[in-house]
Amino acid sequence: MIYITQLIYIKEGQEDIFNEFESHAIPIISNYNGELTLRIRPEADAFIEIGSIERPYEIHLVSFKTEADFSAFLKDEERNKFLHLKEQSIKVSILIKGEEL
Repeated sequence: MIYITQLIYIKEGQEDIFNEFESHAIPIISNYNGELTLRIRPEADAFIEIGSIERPYEIHLVSFKTEADFSAFLKDEERNKFLHLKEQSIKVSILIKGEEL
């Protein structure tokens, strides 16, 4: 099992475009032995301490059975039809991969 944590930073005013992309991409995760386990939109007061990183718009935690499943999800044809929405709305995202210990 692999875990993907993603910190997502949205371009100002592009929230609706981002949500449209997510409405297409998230349901596809399960086609690749994956699960969206958390989708958090944290408010400023939810942070106890922040160093040099800015507060993300959303935080996602996704799990996949294998690295190959995750790679296949990224290459999914249906998801790729909507990548222009992701590119239009996301300023930057930070992806952190982990494994269960």
